[in-house]
Amino acid sequence: MRTREHYEKLFEAYPDVVTLPEFAKMLGGIGDSTARKLMRGNHVQHFCIRHTYLIPKTSVIEYVLSEHYAKYRSALKAQV
Repeated sequence: MRTREHYEKLFEAYPDVVTLPEFAKMLGGIGDSTARKLMRGNHVQHFCIRHTYLIPKTSVIEYVLSEHYAKYRSALKAQV
């Protein structure tokens, strides 16, 4: 199991607040619509300024450590 420290080091190059495209890239290159679904489903804490999603890096790390992300990853592996 990966730890918070692992993801902090992995995402070190990203700014403290990331945009939607950066968020999608951090999650392995997911699509724009999938990233937006995560926002609309309130799975990742974010804020929106004039139609621009902004996501704190700490929220991304919390999400990748969450049970929802673990289920999402296992579902993707099952499809392959």
